[in-house]
Amino acid sequence: MTARVIDGTAVARRVREEVGRGVAALVAAGGVAPGLATVLIGEDPASEVYVRNKRRLSVEAGMQDLHRHLPADADQATVAALVDELAADPAVSGILLQLPLPRHLDPDALIARIPAAKDVDGLTTANAGLLAQGRPGLRPCTPAGVMALLDEYEVPLSGAEAVVVGRSVLVGKPMAQLLLARNATVTVCHSRTRDLPEVCRRADVLVVAAGIPGLVGDDAVKPGATVIDVGIHRGEDGLRGDVEFDAAAEVAGAITPVPGGVGPMTIAMLLANTLTAARVQQGIGD
Repeated sequence: MTARVIDGTAVARRVREEVGRGVAALVAAGGVAPGLATVLIGEDPASEVYVRNKRRLSVEAGMQDLHRHLPADADQATVAALVDELAADPAVSGILLQLPLPRHLDPDALIARIPAAKDVDGLTTANAGLLAQGRPGLRPCTPAGVMALLDEYEVPLSGAEAVVVGRSVLVGKPMAQLLLARNATVTVCHSRTRDLPEVCRRADVLVVAAGIPGLVGDDAVKPGATVIDVGIHRGEDGLRGDVEFDAAAEVAGAITPVPGGVGPMTIAMLLANTLTAARVQQGIGD
């Protein structure tokens, strides 16, 4: 393997430590510790693990854990009332509605009830619009985490050719916007892109978030490129990403592993967003 491995676990730890110092400074300045309200509907095992980790790390950073849990058969009106309650609660700095929801619920309608100022997942149309216009706002956690990794490893972005594989509202679209804001030339690929490897080979920075295991191999990587693998899939041999790691690492200059790459950054940026939201709501700066 020739590529430098990007250590998301170590970077995420540093981000969380910075957030912890920021929380302490906020309280020392007369503010109140940020409150993160995670909302879990039902008993999905994977969601329970994700929420448990978010709660644990928020407490470690000095935040208030304001978790709420409703049964899987909770109806739309009940969940909407809970979101409205949290939106009105001054102790709540950020609201995170854990996805996916039970199939009978409408996630878009529920997310729309979260005030933009408390939307620490960065998923509301208001925050998406702010991002599209290059204005300050809360950014989606996973793309923000990718940007933090690129900065930590001093990957040049201005003038670079970046290719994003995937066009979801969670990762692909905001990822492209964030890269564009840093003066990269951005191409967004998707399931109907013709000759995907050829397009990917143009990239100085290749971000793969298609949700397809092993989609990108060494034939899609420009020699020396930085490859960011956002995908995570559980198979018989453990976890793997959207990129064939071993093959791509022989060509790339730097690459994220799965696990231990982008994954840890998502929660770290959630905590950073919650601190940012609390500062704005309380009128206390950095």
